[in-house]
Amino acid sequence: MLKIQRSANDKVVFTLSGRIEAEDVAELQRLFDLEGEGDHLTLDLKDVTLLDRDAVKFLARREADGIQLDNCPAYIREWIEREKEHKNRRKRSNAPKRSGRRPTS
Repeated sequence: MLKIQRSANDKVVFTLSGRIEAEDVAELQRLFDLEGEGDHLTLDLKDVTLLDRDAVKFLARREADGIQLDNCPAYIREWIEREKEHKNRRKRSNAPKRSGRRPTS
């Protein structure tokens, strides 16, 4: 079960506790949407105990959008980095292939 606590000063911090699962992603996205642009948002992940792949992919996308991930446990950070690498490999493999031939004149 995920617990979400919101606090605000100069920036909005969502402190997450417990498990983040696919079902929680929509609720987190709704909360972010209510806050507006992501450059002033922070997720504190110190008390996150477990998450699934959908949650990791969500965190990677939000971080790419400018949301700061504080107190991110090492295993989550490593998983996020692996997801980014996996996504980049897929992009490269889907890119159009260049032929080795030069145009003839």
